[in-house]
Amino acid sequence: MRNEDLRELKNVDIRTIEKDALVEIKKVKIDPELERRERISSFVQQIKNPYCFICDGVIVKIGYTETEDTLEEKLNEYFLSL
Repeated sequence: MRNEDLRELKNVDIRTIEKDALVEIKKVKIDPELERRERISSFVQQIKNPYCFICDGVIVKIGYTETEDTLEEKLNEYFLSL
């Protein structure tokens, strides 16, 4: 996917997007045996827009930071800090 395409997907306005154009995140299946780059590619291919999708009928818009840390590591770090 080109950077221009990703920028366009990132800038989607959830107030105007057609809900039918989005993918339910629970339908996305990732093979944990794949290499990291392959897992990311598979996710993007399935979800269509990695910045905006449906979760239990609710439109969700998210952002990403460039880091090598996993979500699991970040959550562990957060809960240990409480």
